[in-house]
Amino acid sequence: MVRTYKEAVDWIHNRLSLGVKPGLKRMEWMMEKLGHPQRRIKAIHVGGTNGKGSTVCFLRHILQEAGYRVGTFTSPYVEQFNERISINGQPIRDVDLMKLVQVIQPLAEELEQTELGGPTEFEVITAMALYYFGKMNVQDVVIFEVGLGGRLDSTNVIYPLLSVITNVGYDHIHILGNTLEQIAFEKAGIIKAGIPVVTAIDQPEAVRVVEEKAASVRSKVYALGRDFTVFAHEPTTNGERFSLQTPFTTYHDVTTEMFGGHQVKNAALALMAADYLRTYYSFLIEREHMYNGIRKAEWLGRFEKMNDRPLIIIDGAHNEEGIDSLMATMNAHYPNRRVHVLFTALGDKPVTAMIRKLETIAQTMTFTTFDFPRALSAEQLAEQATHPNVQCTNDWKQWLKEKRKQVGKDDIILITGSLYFISNVRNFIKNKYK
Repeated sequence: MVRTYKEAVDWIHNRLSLGVKPGLKRMEWMMEKLGHPQRRIKAIHVGGTNGKGSTVCFLRHILQEAGYRVGTFTSPYVEQFNERISINGQPIRDVDLMKLVQVIQPLAEELEQTELGGPTEFEVITAMALYYFGKMNVQDVVIFEVGLGGRLDSTNVIYPLLSVITNVGYDHIHILGNTLEQIAFEKAGIIKAGIPVVTAIDQPEAVRVVEEKAASVRSKVYALGRDFTVFAHEPTTNGERFSLQTPFTTYHDVTTEMFGGHQVKNAALALMAADYLRTYYSFLIEREHMYNGIRKAEWLGRFEKMNDRPLIIIDGAHNEEGIDSLMATMNAHYPNRRVHVLFTALGDKPVTAMIRKLETIAQTMTFTTFDFPRALSAEQLAEQATHPNVQCTNDWKQWLKEKRKQVGKDDIILITGSLYFISNVRNFIKNKYK
Protein backbone atom coordinates (compact mmCIF):
# COMPACT_ATOMS: atom_id res chain seq x y z
CA MET A 1 0.00 0.00 0.00
CA VAL A 2 1.35 3.44 -0.92
CA ARG A 3 2.15 5.74 1.98
CA THR A 4 3.47 8.91 0.30
CA TYR A 5 2.46 11.13 -2.60
CA LYS A 6 5.61 10.16 -4.53
CA GLU A 7 4.86 6.44 -4.10
CA ALA A 8 1.29 7.09 -5.34
CA VAL A 9 2.42 8.90 -8.52
CA ASP A 10 5.16 6.33 -9.16
CA TRP A 11 2.62 3.51 -8.88
CA ILE A 12 0.33 5.24 -11.41
CA HIS A 13 3.16 5.93 -13.86
CA ASN A 14 4.46 2.37 -13.61
CA ARG A 15 1.21 1.26 -15.21
CA LEU A 16 2.26 3.02 -18.43
CA SER A 17 4.01 -0.22 -19.31
CA LEU A 18 0.56 -1.79 -19.86
CA GLY A 19 0.07 0.56 -22.82
CA VAL A 20 -3.35 1.30 -24.30
CA LYS A 21 -6.05 -1.37 -23.97
CA PRO A 22 -9.30 -0.04 -25.49
CA GLY A 23 -12.48 -1.42 -23.94
CA LEU A 24 -14.84 -0.73 -21.03
CA LYS A 25 -14.91 -4.11 -19.26
CA ARG A 26 -12.19 -3.24 -16.73
CA MET A 27 -13.77 0.16 -16.03
CA GLU A 28 -17.20 -1.42 -15.54
CA TRP A 29 -15.67 -3.98 -13.18
CA MET A 30 -14.05 -1.23 -11.07
CA MET A 31 -17.20 0.93 -11.08
CA GLU A 32 -19.20 -2.06 -9.80
CA LYS A 33 -16.70 -2.62 -6.96
CA LEU A 34 -16.76 1.10 -6.07
CA GLY A 35 -20.56 1.29 -5.92
CA HIS A 36 -20.99 3.08 -9.27
CA PRO A 37 -19.68 6.57 -8.34
CA GLN A 38 -20.16 7.69 -11.97
CA ARG A 39 -23.94 7.62 -11.50
CA ARG A 40 -23.76 10.41 -8.93
CA ILE A 41 -21.95 12.86 -11.21
CA LYS A 42 -23.58 15.59 -13.31
CA ALA A 43 -21.20 15.32 -16.21
CA ILE A 44 -20.42 16.89 -19.57
CA HIS A 45 -18.39 14.71 -21.95
CA VAL A 46 -15.92 16.32 -24.39
CA GLY A 47 -14.32 14.29 -27.21
CA GLY A 48 -12.63 15.06 -30.53
CA THR A 49 -9.20 14.98 -32.14
CA ASN A 50 -7.99 18.48 -31.20
CA GLY A 51 -9.32 21.30 -29.01
CA LYS A 52 -10.77 19.13 -26.23
CA GLY A 53 -8.73 20.78 -23.48
CA SER A 54 -9.42 24.31 -24.70
CA THR A 55 -13.16 23.61 -24.99
CA VAL A 56 -13.20 22.19 -21.45
CA CYS A 57 -11.35 25.30 -20.29
CA PHE A 58 -13.79 27.75 -21.95
CA LEU A 59 -16.83 25.91 -20.58
CA ARG A 60 -15.33 25.64 -17.10
CA HIS A 61 -14.72 29.39 -17.00
CA ILE A 62 -18.29 30.16 -18.09
CA LEU A 63 -19.74 27.88 -15.40
CA GLN A 64 -17.37 29.26 -12.77
CA GLU A 65 -18.38 32.81 -13.65
CA ALA A 66 -21.98 31.71 -13.02
CA GLY A 67 -20.97 30.56 -9.52
CA TYR A 68 -20.85 26.81 -10.08
CA ARG A 69 -18.22 24.51 -8.60
CA VAL A 70 -16.76 22.73 -11.60
CA GLY A 71 -14.67 19.58 -11.59
CA THR A 72 -12.52 18.72 -14.59
CA PHE A 73 -10.75 15.59 -15.75
CA THR A 74 -8.18 16.37 -18.47
CA SER A 75 -4.95 15.06 -19.99
CA PRO A 76 -2.07 15.36 -20.31
CA TYR A 77 -0.83 17.65 -17.54
CA VAL A 78 1.46 20.63 -18.15
CA GLU A 79 2.85 21.65 -14.75
CA GLN A 80 1.95 18.91 -12.27
CA PHE A 81 0.25 15.52 -12.38
CA ASN A 82 -2.59 16.58 -10.04
CA GLU A 83 -3.92 18.98 -12.73
CA ARG A 84 -5.64 16.03 -14.35
CA ILE A 85 -8.25 16.07 -11.59
CA SER A 86 -9.09 19.68 -10.71
CA ILE A 87 -11.82 21.81 -9.12
CA ASN A 88 -12.35 25.33 -10.49
CA GLY A 89 -8.96 25.04 -12.13
CA GLN A 90 -7.16 24.07 -8.91
CA PRO A 91 -5.43 20.67 -8.94
CA ILE A 92 -6.49 18.31 -6.16
CA ARG A 93 -4.28 18.12 -3.08
CA ASP A 94 -1.40 15.64 -2.86
CA VAL A 95 -3.06 13.99 0.16
CA ASP A 96 -6.29 13.43 -1.81
CA LEU A 97 -4.41 11.92 -4.73
CA MET A 98 -2.65 9.57 -2.31
CA LYS A 99 -6.02 8.56 -0.74
CA LEU A 100 -7.43 7.85 -4.21
CA VAL A 101 -4.53 5.54 -5.05
CA GLN A 102 -5.07 3.76 -1.71
CA VAL A 103 -8.67 3.10 -2.82
CA ILE A 104 -7.88 2.05 -6.41
CA GLN A 105 -4.60 0.12 -5.94
CA PRO A 106 -6.15 -2.96 -4.21
CA LEU A 107 -8.84 -3.06 -6.92
CA ALA A 108 -6.19 -2.92 -9.65
CA GLU A 109 -4.32 -5.80 -8.02
CA GLU A 110 -7.53 -7.83 -7.72
CA LEU A 111 -8.47 -7.08 -11.34
CA GLU A 112 -5.01 -8.21 -12.42
CA GLN A 113 -5.86 -11.73 -11.22
CA THR A 114 -8.96 -11.95 -13.45
CA GLU A 115 -9.16 -12.79 -17.16
CA LEU A 116 -9.69 -9.06 -17.86
CA GLY A 117 -6.11 -8.26 -16.82
CA GLY A 118 -4.77 -5.24 -14.94
CA PRO A 119 -6.04 -1.71 -15.64
CA THR A 120 -3.86 0.69 -17.65
CA GLU A 121 -2.52 3.98 -16.34
CA PHE A 122 -5.38 5.91 -17.94
CA GLU A 123 -8.01 3.51 -16.60
CA VAL A 124 -6.61 3.91 -13.10
CA ILE A 125 -6.62 7.72 -13.31
CA THR A 126 -10.16 7.75 -14.77
CA ALA A 127 -11.39 5.48 -11.94
CA MET A 128 -9.73 7.84 -9.44
CA ALA A 129 -11.50 10.86 -10.96
CA LEU A 130 -14.88 9.11 -10.98
CA TYR A 131 -14.49 8.01 -7.36
CA TYR A 132 -13.30 11.48 -6.32
CA PHE A 133 -16.17 13.36 -7.96
CA GLY A 134 -18.77 10.68 -7.24
CA LYS A 135 -17.96 9.88 -3.61
CA MET A 136 -15.22 12.02 -2.06
CA ASN A 137 -15.92 15.54 -3.32
CA VAL A 138 -19.15 15.93 -5.29
CA GLN A 139 -19.28 19.04 -7.53
CA ASP A 140 -22.13 20.95 -9.20
CA VAL A 141 -20.91 19.70 -12.58
CA VAL A 142 -17.86 17.80 -13.86
CA ILE A 143 -16.41 18.09 -17.38
CA PHE A 144 -14.69 14.91 -18.59
CA GLU A 145 -12.21 15.02 -21.45
CA VAL A 146 -12.02 11.83 -23.51
CA GLY A 147 -8.56 10.25 -23.47
CA LEU A 148 -8.50 8.44 -26.82
CA GLY A 149 -11.28 7.96 -29.36
CA GLY A 150 -14.54 7.76 -27.42
CA ARG A 151 -16.49 4.55 -27.93
CA LEU A 152 -14.00 2.39 -26.02
CA ASP A 153 -12.43 5.16 -23.93
CA SER A 154 -12.32 4.72 -20.15
CA THR A 155 -14.40 7.85 -19.60
CA ASN A 156 -17.30 6.38 -21.60
CA VAL A 157 -18.87 4.81 -18.50
CA ILE A 158 -20.49 8.18 -17.66
CA TYR A 159 -24.00 9.20 -18.70
CA PRO A 160 -23.69 12.95 -19.28
CA LEU A 161 -26.07 15.90 -19.51
CA LEU A 162 -24.47 16.81 -22.82
CA SER A 163 -21.82 15.47 -25.21
CA VAL A 164 -19.40 17.65 -27.18
CA ILE A 165 -17.28 16.46 -30.14
CA THR A 166 -14.84 19.18 -31.19
CA ASN A 167 -13.59 17.82 -34.52
CA VAL A 168 -12.20 14.79 -36.34
CA GLY A 169 -8.69 14.47 -37.72
CA TYR A 170 -6.04 11.85 -38.47
CA ASP A 171 -4.53 11.01 -35.08
CA HIS A 172 -3.95 7.63 -33.38
CA ILE A 173 -4.90 5.96 -36.65
CA HIS A 174 -3.25 2.69 -35.54
CA ILE A 175 -6.03 2.41 -32.94
CA LEU A 176 -8.96 4.44 -34.30
CA GLY A 177 -8.75 3.62 -38.00
CA ASN A 178 -7.25 5.37 -41.02
CA THR A 179 -10.34 6.96 -42.57
CA LEU A 180 -12.31 9.94 -41.29
CA GLU A 181 -15.43 7.75 -41.18
CA GLN A 182 -13.74 5.17 -38.95
CA ILE A 183 -12.32 7.83 -36.63
CA ALA A 184 -15.67 9.68 -36.50
CA PHE A 185 -17.37 6.37 -35.59
CA GLU A 186 -15.07 6.03 -32.57
CA LYS A 187 -15.58 9.68 -31.53
CA ALA A 188 -19.37 9.37 -31.94
CA GLY A 189 -19.30 6.47 -29.49
CA ILE A 190 -19.74 8.95 -26.63
CA ILE A 191 -23.24 9.90 -27.89
CA LYS A 192 -25.82 8.49 -25.46
CA ALA A 193 -29.54 7.80 -25.91
CA GLY A 194 -31.53 11.02 -25.84
CA ILE A 195 -28.51 13.11 -24.85
CA PRO A 196 -27.76 15.95 -27.33
CA VAL A 197 -24.37 16.41 -28.95
CA VAL A 198 -22.71 19.73 -29.87
CA THR A 199 -20.04 19.50 -32.57
CA ALA A 200 -17.74 21.53 -34.81
CA ILE A 201 -16.89 18.62 -37.14
CA ASP A 202 -16.86 20.02 -40.68
CA GLN A 203 -15.98 17.12 -43.01
CA PRO A 204 -19.26 15.91 -44.63
CA GLU A 205 -18.35 12.22 -44.39
CA ALA A 206 -17.55 12.55 -40.66
CA VAL A 207 -20.67 14.64 -39.96
CA ARG A 208 -22.75 11.93 -41.62
CA VAL A 209 -21.36 9.27 -39.25
CA VAL A 210 -22.19 11.42 -36.21
CA GLU A 211 -25.69 12.16 -37.53
CA GLU A 212 -26.35 8.45 -38.10
CA LYS A 213 -25.18 7.50 -34.61
CA ALA A 214 -27.25 10.32 -33.05
CA ALA A 215 -30.36 9.34 -35.04
CA SER A 216 -30.00 5.70 -33.94
CA VAL A 217 -30.23 6.74 -30.25
CA ARG A 218 -32.63 9.68 -30.75
CA SER A 219 -30.06 12.30 -29.83
CA LYS A 220 -30.24 15.82 -31.27
CA VAL A 221 -27.17 17.21 -33.04
CA TYR A 222 -26.18 20.89 -32.87
CA ALA A 223 -23.57 21.45 -35.61
CA LEU A 224 -21.38 24.54 -35.98
CA GLY A 225 -22.10 26.25 -39.30
CA ARG A 226 -25.61 24.87 -39.43
CA ASP A 227 -27.34 25.16 -36.03
CA PHE A 228 -25.02 27.77 -34.53
CA THR A 229 -22.81 30.10 -36.53
CA VAL A 230 -19.73 32.26 -36.00
CA PHE A 231 -19.64 35.60 -37.83
CA ALA A 232 -17.62 38.84 -37.79
CA HIS A 233 -14.45 37.04 -36.65
CA GLU A 234 -11.24 39.07 -36.64
CA PRO A 235 -7.82 38.68 -35.00
CA THR A 236 -6.94 41.26 -32.31
CA THR A 237 -3.65 42.22 -30.66
CA ASN A 238 -4.47 40.03 -27.66
CA GLY A 239 -6.41 37.19 -29.29
CA GLU A 240 -9.63 37.00 -31.28
CA ARG A 241 -13.00 38.79 -31.52
CA PHE A 242 -16.14 37.15 -32.94
CA SER A 243 -19.92 37.02 -32.79
CA LEU A 244 -22.10 33.92 -32.47
CA GLN A 245 -25.67 33.08 -33.41
CA THR A 246 -27.16 30.10 -31.53
CA PRO A 247 -30.72 28.73 -31.82
CA PHE A 248 -31.51 30.63 -28.61
CA THR A 249 -29.73 34.00 -28.83
CA THR A 250 -26.95 36.08 -30.43
CA TYR A 251 -23.65 37.04 -28.80
CA HIS A 252 -21.97 40.08 -30.35
CA ASP A 253 -18.29 40.95 -29.98
CA VAL A 254 -17.12 38.07 -27.82
CA THR A 255 -13.38 38.34 -27.08
CA THR A 256 -10.89 35.64 -26.19
CA GLU A 257 -7.22 35.94 -25.31
CA MET A 258 -6.55 32.48 -26.75
CA PHE A 259 -5.12 32.87 -30.24
CA GLY A 260 -6.35 31.32 -33.47
CA GLY A 261 -9.44 30.61 -35.53
CA HIS A 262 -9.52 27.10 -34.02
CA GLN A 263 -9.93 28.67 -30.57
CA VAL A 264 -12.91 30.65 -31.87
CA LYS A 265 -14.51 27.29 -32.81
CA ASN A 266 -13.72 25.89 -29.36
CA ALA A 267 -15.17 29.00 -27.69
CA ALA A 268 -18.28 28.72 -29.89
CA LEU A 269 -18.72 25.09 -28.78
CA ALA A 270 -18.48 26.13 -25.13
CA LEU A 271 -20.99 28.98 -25.62
CA MET A 272 -23.42 26.66 -27.41
CA ALA A 273 -23.04 24.05 -24.66
CA ALA A 274 -23.64 26.66 -21.95
CA ASP A 275 -26.64 28.01 -23.89
CA TYR A 276 -28.08 24.49 -23.97
CA LEU A 277 -27.50 23.94 -20.25
CA ARG A 278 -29.18 27.27 -19.51
CA THR A 279 -32.16 26.59 -21.78
CA TYR A 280 -32.90 22.93 -21.05
CA TYR A 281 -31.33 22.20 -17.66
CA SER A 282 -32.12 25.54 -15.96
CA PHE A 283 -28.48 26.38 -15.26
CA LEU A 284 -28.41 29.96 -13.96
CA ILE A 285 -26.01 31.38 -16.53
CA GLU A 286 -26.30 35.06 -17.52
CA ARG A 287 -24.92 36.67 -20.68
CA GLU A 288 -22.17 38.40 -18.69
CA HIS A 289 -21.01 34.99 -17.42
CA MET A 290 -20.67 33.86 -21.03
CA TYR A 291 -18.63 36.90 -22.10
CA ASN A 292 -16.44 36.94 -18.97
CA GLY A 293 -15.83 33.19 -19.08
CA ILE A 294 -14.60 33.25 -22.67
CA ARG A 295 -12.46 36.34 -22.04
CA LYS A 296 -10.78 34.97 -18.89
CA ALA A 297 -10.05 31.48 -20.21
CA GLU A 298 -6.41 30.55 -20.68
CA TRP A 299 -4.96 27.14 -21.47
CA LEU A 300 -1.30 26.44 -20.79
CA GLY A 301 0.90 25.42 -23.69
CA ARG A 302 -1.53 26.43 -26.43
CA PHE A 303 -0.04 29.30 -28.47
CA GLU A 304 1.30 30.61 -25.19
CA LYS A 305 3.69 33.58 -25.19
CA MET A 306 6.57 32.88 -22.80
CA ASN A 307 8.83 35.84 -23.57
CA ASP A 308 8.87 39.20 -25.40
CA ARG A 309 11.68 40.51 -27.58
CA PRO A 310 12.38 37.98 -28.82
CA LEU A 311 8.88 36.56 -28.73
CA ILE A 312 8.93 32.91 -27.60
CA ILE A 313 5.74 30.98 -28.37
CA ILE A 314 5.08 27.42 -27.23
CA ASP A 315 2.29 25.39 -28.78
CA GLY A 316 1.37 21.75 -28.18
CA ALA A 317 0.48 21.05 -31.82
CA HIS A 318 1.04 17.28 -31.85
CA ASN A 319 -0.69 16.18 -35.06
CA GLU A 320 -1.25 17.45 -38.60
CA GLU A 321 -4.50 19.30 -37.83
CA GLY A 322 -2.84 20.94 -34.82
CA ILE A 323 0.00 22.18 -37.05
CA ASP A 324 -2.56 23.50 -39.57
CA SER A 325 -4.20 25.55 -36.80
CA LEU A 326 -0.80 26.79 -35.62
CA MET A 327 0.16 27.86 -39.16
CA ALA A 328 -3.15 29.70 -39.61
CA THR A 329 -2.65 31.51 -36.29
CA MET A 330 0.94 32.50 -37.11
CA ASN A 331 -0.09 33.80 -40.56
CA ALA A 332 -3.02 35.77 -39.12
CA HIS A 333 -1.11 37.40 -36.26
CA TYR A 334 2.57 37.45 -37.32
CA PRO A 335 2.60 37.30 -41.14
CA ASN A 336 5.96 38.96 -41.81
CA ARG A 337 8.20 37.97 -38.92
CA ARG A 338 11.35 35.83 -39.00
CA VAL A 339 10.48 32.55 -37.27
CA HIS A 340 12.92 30.05 -35.75
CA VAL A 341 11.27 26.67 -35.19
CA LEU A 342 12.26 24.09 -32.56
CA PHE A 343 10.42 20.82 -33.19
CA THR A 344 10.21 17.33 -31.73
CA ALA A 345 7.55 14.64 -31.93
CA LEU A 346 6.61 11.08 -31.04
CA GLY A 347 7.07 8.24 -33.50
CA ASP A 348 3.37 7.59 -34.09
CA LYS A 349 2.78 11.06 -35.58
CA PRO A 350 2.79 12.06 -39.30
CA VAL A 351 6.05 13.96 -38.82
CA THR A 352 6.91 14.44 -42.51
CA ALA A 353 3.66 16.30 -43.20
CA MET A 354 4.03 18.31 -39.97
CA ILE A 355 7.60 19.33 -40.83
CA ARG A 356 6.64 20.35 -44.40
CA LYS A 357 4.01 22.75 -43.06
CA LEU A 358 6.38 24.28 -40.48
CA GLU A 359 9.06 24.76 -43.14
CA THR A 360 6.79 27.21 -44.98
CA ILE A 361 7.20 29.83 -42.22
CA ALA A 362 10.61 28.90 -40.79
CA GLN A 363 13.77 30.96 -41.22
CA THR A 364 15.62 28.16 -39.39
CA MET A 365 14.49 24.63 -38.43
CA THR A 366 15.99 22.92 -35.38
CA PHE A 367 15.12 19.36 -34.38
CA THR A 368 15.58 17.91 -30.92
CA THR A 369 14.44 15.02 -28.74
CA PHE A 370 13.39 14.52 -25.12
CA ASP A 371 13.10 11.80 -22.53
CA PHE A 372 9.82 10.10 -23.35
CA PRO A 373 8.77 6.69 -24.73
CA ARG A 374 8.35 6.80 -28.53
CA ALA A 375 10.14 10.19 -28.83
CA LEU A 376 12.03 10.35 -32.15
CA SER A 377 15.67 11.40 -32.28
CA ALA A 378 16.67 14.79 -33.70
CA GLU A 379 18.42 12.99 -36.57
CA GLN A 380 15.35 10.90 -37.45
CA LEU A 381 13.32 14.11 -37.72
CA ALA A 382 16.00 15.99 -39.68
CA GLU A 383 16.00 13.21 -42.31
CA GLN A 384 12.43 14.27 -43.20
CA ALA A 385 13.34 17.95 -43.67
CA THR A 386 13.84 19.78 -46.97
CA HIS A 387 14.59 23.19 -45.41
CA PRO A 388 17.93 24.81 -46.40
CA ASN A 389 18.74 25.78 -42.80
CA VAL A 390 18.46 22.70 -40.56
CA GLN A 391 20.10 21.97 -37.21
CA CYS A 392 19.97 19.09 -34.72
CA THR A 393 20.50 19.35 -30.98
CA ASN A 394 20.11 16.87 -28.15
CA ASP A 395 20.44 19.69 -25.60
CA TRP A 396 17.41 21.85 -26.31
CA LYS A 397 17.90 23.79 -23.05
CA GLN A 398 21.33 25.03 -24.09
CA TRP A 399 20.02 25.70 -27.62
CA LEU A 400 17.21 27.87 -26.22
CA LYS A 401 19.53 29.82 -23.92
CA GLU A 402 21.82 30.65 -26.85
CA LYS A 403 19.13 31.18 -29.49
CA ARG A 404 17.26 33.84 -27.54
CA LYS A 405 20.48 35.88 -27.38
CA GLN A 406 21.35 35.36 -31.06
CA VAL A 407 18.09 36.19 -32.83
CA GLY A 408 16.77 39.67 -33.62
CA LYS A 409 14.48 41.33 -31.08
CA ASP A 410 11.59 41.17 -33.55
CA ASP A 411 12.19 37.51 -34.40
CA ILE A 412 10.00 34.69 -33.07
CA ILE A 413 11.16 31.43 -31.53
CA LEU A 414 8.37 28.90 -32.06
CA ILE A 415 8.54 25.66 -30.07
CA THR A 416 6.09 22.91 -30.97
CA GLY A 417 5.49 19.24 -31.78
CA SER A 418 4.49 17.43 -28.58
CA LEU A 419 2.42 18.43 -25.56
CA TYR A 420 4.69 16.36 -23.30
CA PHE A 421 7.73 18.25 -24.60
CA ILE A 422 5.96 21.61 -24.28
CA SER A 423 5.40 20.82 -20.60
CA ASN A 424 9.17 20.44 -20.12
CA VAL A 425 9.96 23.63 -22.07
CA ARG A 426 7.36 25.64 -20.17
CA ASN A 427 8.76 24.63 -16.79
CA PHE A 428 12.31 25.39 -17.97
CA ILE A 429 11.38 28.91 -19.12
CA LYS A 430 9.25 29.56 -16.00
CA ASN A 431 12.29 28.68 -13.89
CA LYS A 432 14.26 31.33 -15.80
CA TYR A 433 16.25 28.92 -17.97
CA LYS A 434 17.90 27.16 -15.00
